[in-house]
Amino acid sequence: MSQIASIHIREIRRPLKTTFATALGSKAFLHNFLVSVRLDNGCEGVGEIPTSFSRPEETPARIREVMAQVSREVKHAELDGYEKLVGEFHARFPRERMTISGLEVALLRASLKGRSVTEHRFFGAHVNRLETDITIPFVPDAQSLTKWIGYALRNRFTVFKVKVSGNVEEDKSFLSLVHHILSRAGVPFRLRLDGNQGFGVDAFLRFVEWIRSNDYPAELFEEPLPKHDLKGLGKIRKAAALPIILDESVESAQDLKQALEADACDGVNIKIAKSGIAESLEIVKLARANGLSLMIGCMTETMVGLSAAIHLAAGMGSFEYIDLDSIYLLHHRNRYDNILITGPTLSIA
Repeated sequence: MSQIASIHIREIRRPLKTTFATALGSKAFLHNFLVSVRLDNGCEGVGEIPTSFSRPEETPARIREVMAQVSREVKHAELDGYEKLVGEFHARFPRERMTISGLEVALLRASLKGRSVTEHRFFGAHVNRLETDITIPFVPDAQSLTKWIGYALRNRFTVFKVKVSGNVEEDKSFLSLVHHILSRAGVPFRLRLDGNQGFGVDAFLRFVEWIRSNDYPAELFEEPLPKHDLKGLGKIRKAAALPIILDESVESAQDLKQALEADACDGVNIKIAKSGIAESLEIVKLARANGLSLMIGCMTETMVGLSAAIHLAAGMGSFEYIDLDSIYLLHHRNRYDNILITGPTLSIA
């Protein structure tokens, strides 16, 4: 069995095509890390560790610190059983989930290369095409918004994930502007709203009622309340006409169990970056068993990280909502290894 010969990380920065703004903050650059695992047989796997508003404690300095610790521990370890090591690291570093998840992806990829198994096949190879939505960041500037939506429409997107702030009056103005620009294009479209924990219960219910009264084509609302407010989420789920999808509230299967006990959601957004491979599969299993809708999402990642989610979603073929759009925020190619990008369509060749 192969041993882990070396682990290296590399810091990367990439400019974004448009400001990425949510209820939690805004940024104009991607600032991530690539983690490379090399085995003694020469096989290598690469994962990605993003930074995110939703995990402010996972700073670049902390990512480097944790990776230095775990690298010393796994160097020369047998690859067989790496899953146990990853589980131990997640338990030891609960506030650094993205760091350990990036390492896990790199270890999985090195393992699969050693066995000549593709990621798509590893996850089941059920479908080879996905159609993603595209994010409209909370940037209430008409010129910037028109430019970004124009780019999306030229690329034939029809599903738009709209970031809102939690300030009801500002969100009304913003969503009205988004709806006006899209309606003017004369093509059918659907909206998904993402609160990024910005609302209180009463404000959310007022906003949802306003959306309903305007007959906007909204199909779900993601993470409207602070992530630990399961009681509030249970209340709004009963009162709101829109399905409630949890993201930040669910990082583990245990988190989802607690959300289910509180009757807090209609679905869950799976992100490999926040949960890792093994835990994501456990969340999917639990969600399916309880009849929840499944969304697959991403952080602000390059194709190194995004491709893991693409392979998982296409491999499993069981996600109702595809939210794998981070590559469109970056200047990008139309092919990465076996993944083709054609407008909103992500295909595995």
